[in-house]
Amino acid sequence: MRIWVDADACPVPVRDILFRASRRTGIRLTLVANQPLRIPSSPLIDFMQVASGFDMADKAIVQYMQAGDLVITSDIPLAADVIASGGQAMSPRGELFTTDNIASRLQMRDMLDTLRASGNTTGGPAAFTAANRKAFADQLDRLLTRLGKP
Repeated sequence: MRIWVDADACPVPVRDILFRASRRTGIRLTLVANQPLRIPSSPLIDFMQVASGFDMADKAIVQYMQAGDLVITSDIPLAADVIASGGQAMSPRGELFTTDNIASRLQMRDMLDTLRASGNTTGGPAAFTAANRKAFADQLDRLLTRLGKP
């Protein structure tokens, strides 16, 4: 198992949680972004820089991930591709995307895109909070424990 991070928009507190989890569990962690990121020196933690452009990080993640890998992303279409490829996907706010909820999440995303395209202001995501950080850490711990990686 490897953890992949769609790192361009991943909050720093989530990356820090993932760095600690990787060291604690021995799970390889790869951050993928189109701009340089600072990562701790560790044989378990990698950084992959991709070309700038629409969905370049997403394409790289889908290309290299394997069934059973975990992908951290807030990108709903990427989460759907990961699930279709046999992987697991979780948002930086701790929401686990599953075969049971991904279709409705895609429909909601598409509806909001349609509203924005027609000139309606839908607003962006709420600010990342301490409660979001805790929800992410708790969900990651549950997932890793279930996989036998406490």
